[in-house]
Amino acid sequence: MIIAAFWLGLAAALFPQVSAGGALILGIAVALVFGNPYQAQSKAYSAKLLMWSVMCLGAGMNLMSMARVGLQGFGYTIVGISVTLSLGLLVGKVLKVERHIGLLVSVGTAICGGSAIAAAAAAIRAKSHQISVALATVFCLNAVALLIFPPLGHHFGLSERAFGLWSALAIHDTSSVVGSAMQYGPTALEVATTVKLARALWIVPVTFALGLFWPQADVSGGAAKAKKPWFILGFLLAAAIVTFVPELKAAGHYAALAGQRALVVTLFLIGAGLSREAVKEVGWRPFAQGIALWLIVGTGTLSAIMAGWIH
Repeated sequence: MIIAAFWLGLAAALFPQVSAGGALILGIAVALVFGNPYQAQSKAYSAKLLMWSVMCLGAGMNLMSMARVGLQGFGYTIVGISVTLSLGLLVGKVLKVERHIGLLVSVGTAICGGSAIAAAAAAIRAKSHQISVALATVFCLNAVALLIFPPLGHHFGLSERAFGLWSALAIHDTSSVVGSAMQYGPTALEVATTVKLARALWIVPVTFALGLFWPQADVSGGAAKAKKPWFILGFLLAAAIVTFVPELKAAGHYAALAGQRALVVTLFLIGAGLSREAVKEVGWRPFAQGIALWLIVGTGTLSAIMAGWIH
């Protein structure tokens, strides 16, 4: 029964109807209800698959468009990310959140939710339960955002442009940003998508810096040498190839689709790596950190937009 539940869940994650959040929740459900008979294998394969998934996603990007969009809103983007990361780590420290989990929640809030968490997790060699908790926190807040952001936008009288900007800066995942802005209007959708894409580009430098400088613990409890996140360079190389060799654009499209589905499967494996013991050990603190940081970022960016400081 336990083995069958695991393989059925893994097979379901291969279907396009299953979203990234759905796969994570499915993996967590399998782990907590039935248990994971392949705990060690799930951990090993999820780490490798995660890096290959990120590299494949680069094949669906246009490097020149990424660079052009990245220059838009450069100032408030770098300030926003820096402030959010700093506040997130501070809140995590105050709440005594496990260091890696606190970082992942902060990165997910500062940049683009699950994608940023996945990339950062690979760079710092985070454990499965750390990734699962961070992703679960972000996905829960994404679901709430889809419901409350459009009504709040109308309540505060935000224009479509202002709402698109707010949703891009205050909602974690790109999919939730698009879903929220789509409910508000076409201009909101255009602004939100553009700004969120520019913000998502910061996955590359932030993740690379984390891989180089974030301290990691080895099995003996000492400081381990940081693992260089070469997969980020693979992401950029894949984007460069499809950009400058137009004949490979179609192949790149399929590679990106494969990367997206592989990432969903990876999230199932990561969720399946969560155990009841890990949940008890982690507790409520990461969720409190995520909620507190989200409220600070959401109200702060809304106030700045309404005051005309961000436009």
